[in-house]
Amino acid sequence: MDYQHFKTAVYKADPDLPARAHAINMATRVLNGSLYEALPYPFHVEKNDAGEYIPLRTRRPSVRYNLCRIVVDDSVSLLFGDGHFPSVECKDEPTRDMLAKVIEDSGLKLAMVEAATQGATGSVAIVMRVLSNRLFWSVMPTAYLTPTYSRQAPDTLDLVREQYKVVGSVLRESGYSIPDDKLGTWFWFRRDFTAVEEVWYQPVEIGSEQAKSAEWPRDQANTTRHSLGFVPVVWMRNLPAASAIDGAATFPPEAVDTMIELDYQLSQGGRALKYQGDPTLMIREPAVDNDGNLVRSAGNAVVVGPEGDAKLLEIGGSASAAVLEYVRACRELALEQAHGNRSNADKLSAAQSGRAMELLNQSLIWLTDKLRTSYGDRGLLPLLRMVIKAAARIEIRLSDGSKVDGMSDAPEAALSLRWPHWYAPTYTDKQAEVTTLNMATGGRQLLSQETAVKSLASSYDVADPEDELRAIEADGPTPDQAAKEAAAKAKQQPPQPKEE
Repeated sequence: MDYQHFKTAVYKADPDLPARAHAINMATRVLNGSLYEALPYPFHVEKNDAGEYIPLRTRRPSVRYNLCRIVVDDSVSLLFGDGHFPSVECKDEPTRDMLAKVIEDSGLKLAMVEAATQGATGSVAIVMRVLSNRLFWSVMPTAYLTPTYSRQAPDTLDLVREQYKVVGSVLRESGYSIPDDKLGTWFWFRRDFTAVEEVWYQPVEIGSEQAKSAEWPRDQANTTRHSLGFVPVVWMRNLPAASAIDGAATFPPEAVDTMIELDYQLSQGGRALKYQGDPTLMIREPAVDNDGNLVRSAGNAVVVGPEGDAKLLEIGGSASAAVLEYVRACRELALEQAHGNRSNADKLSAAQSGRAMELLNQSLIWLTDKLRTSYGDRGLLPLLRMVIKAAARIEIRLSDGSKVDGMSDAPEAALSLRWPHWYAPTYTDKQAEVTTLNMATGGRQLLSQETAVKSLASSYDVADPEDELRAIEADGPTPDQAAKEAAAKAKQQPPQPKEE
């Protein structure tokens, strides 16, 4: 059984929804481990109530090794995990400092981790809301979202529409007035994000004339007006793909096929071990007991005649070992297909340097490097630019009551991201880096002091390199620098005439 079987036979595509909705929903099932939920029988059930054999393809595996989720979690941790979140670079220092406060106060770090995880299915959207003068972020899966871009600016959103099916009983629980005879009826739910409003619509019954019309009745009670002048949504595509709406999933279909094979092979291996614990007794005469039941336990003694025979049917240990070896080979293949982490912690005898860890996990770094563009340059930076635009139009405050202001949207205040090292350097790595930077900033100067401080910022938890440079200047010159400056001044002074 493969991934295609699940997409076409187990889970049917809804003809009323776009094809991309089914693809994202299937990838979401792989990500959250619900791929086998629709299979009716547990793995250990071999026959149904009618005594018919149950094929393996209709059984849920008893062992589940969600390898695709492991690859996603590893890549997201390397992308936005603690110690890997990028710093904002901006020539305008007040803008940079204020954005750093906004990131910490509004929970944007956690929102980006959630977005990168959900976006592994192909795409994700983050909605910015200003409620009671405070910033909030909502991460939305995109299976039921449809973006519309400006024709004059293909990277600017004109509209994002959310539309999906919901049953009447759920709508009543949400506060809508649904008649008793419509509680089992399916309705369309629709919401639009525009440059001035978040428009909610009244639920419309599927197949009705109202659903076919262009204008749906608005839900004025839930519709809100933000007047930001732009759609407060950032649409992020996961990995490069041919689609203009969604990117490619972090885990390719080939890796999902191998993951399914792993689950069933491990389940079969566990089944074999259970049989080893309770082997089947085979007898020639008699074959059944007095009630006509086959004797299956070694604890029941059976007396046979001179021509009789009895044996225990067991599975050799070599068969289980072969299954595990096959599973290891499949795991390596799937990780290679998905560019996952193939290192084994059991084989690391000592602490490795940051550079050694990079070489060890080169495939995972290549994957995360692509995600830096998708969720950094095309995700985090647009969100921060939205914050600057919103603060210029409406009042925004942090949780401590301080106002978000003093930020510049001028071209000279362009934003960029400074990413930290892939892996934390060891003390030996730090010593080598400091020595190299000392040589580059002294003598025939090749680097500025500012560049050197920025290079070391992530290794020494320096939040603001500019503040660090000012602190260095306030400390004054070191003894070595003072001696060098005195020697330089002495060389510049003209020689004094000797007294006769």
